[in-house]
Amino acid sequence: MEQTKAKAKTKKTVKFTDKNYKLKKAVAPLSYMLPTKHSARFPLLWFDDNEGTNRELRYARNQKSPFVDEQDGNVILEPVVFEDGFLHVSRTNQVLQEFLHYHPLNGRTFLEVDKAKDAAEEIEGLMIEADALVEAKKLSIEQLENICRVLFGANVSTMSTSELKRDVLIFAKTNPQDFLDVVNDPELKIMGTVERFFAEGLLAYRKSGKEVWFNTANNKTKMLNVPFGKDATDLVVSYLKSDDGIEVLKHLESLI
Repeated sequence: MEQTKAKAKTKKTVKFTDKNYKLKKAVAPLSYMLPTKHSARFPLLWFDDNEGTNRELRYARNQKSPFVDEQDGNVILEPVVFEDGFLHVSRTNQVLQEFLHYHPLNGRTFLEVDKAKDAAEEIEGLMIEADALVEAKKLSIEQLENICRVLFGANVSTMSTSELKRDVLIFAKTNPQDFLDVVNDPELKIMGTVERFFAEGLLAYRKSGKEVWFNTANNKTKMLNVPFGKDATDLVVSYLKSDDGIEVLKHLESLI
C-alpha cells in the first residue's frame, strides 16, 4: 500500500512542458523537414545500451512510443518540419518530444532551446568581454605596443597611441578570450620584443622564412633554422631565453 502511494506521488510530480527546438545552422532554411522513419538513405536507429541492440525509430502521432518495436500496426505518420529554423512541440505531444530526444540528429543538426542555459552562457560571454575591456584599458603604452606586435605583427612605430588603443580595444571586444590569453601570457613581453627586433630590421627572415638571421651592423650570421610547421617567433623566444641567448637578447635590446 505504501509503495502504491509512493508511486502515485512520484507520478504526480512529473511536469509536462512545451518544448522548442532550433536548427544549429547559422542561416536556417525557411523550411527543413526532419527524417521521421528509418530508411536505407537515412538510418534512424538508437543504440540501446541495456539490450545491446539498435532500435528503429519512427514518429507516429497516434502511438505512445517513438520505437517501432513498441508501436502497433495502426500508425499515422506525420512530417516534422522546422519553420524559419525553429520547431515548437506542445506538452501534449510527448511522443514527438521523446522521438526528438533519441533522434540521431539531435545535437548535430538541431538542439532543444534552453533559455536558462542560453542566458547563462550569454552572461558568461559578457563577463569575459567586460574583463577583457577592463584589462585593455589598464595597459601601458609599452604593453599596448607589445600586444599589437604579437597580435597583428604591426609596425607600431608608425601608429599613434590612439590607434594602438583603438585596435587593442576592438580586438578585446570581439575576441575577449584570445585577448585575455595573450595578456596573461608570461612571455608576452619577450614575444613583443622579438617582433620589434624583426620590425626594426635587427633580425630578418631568409629563404622564404626558413631561416632567421642577425641583421645588425656588425653581425650578418644565421641565428637558427625554422623547421616546417614551427613558429619562428616561438623559436627565437626560446633561443633568447636560453643560457646561450641571454647575452644576445641584451645586445639586441641595446640596439633598439
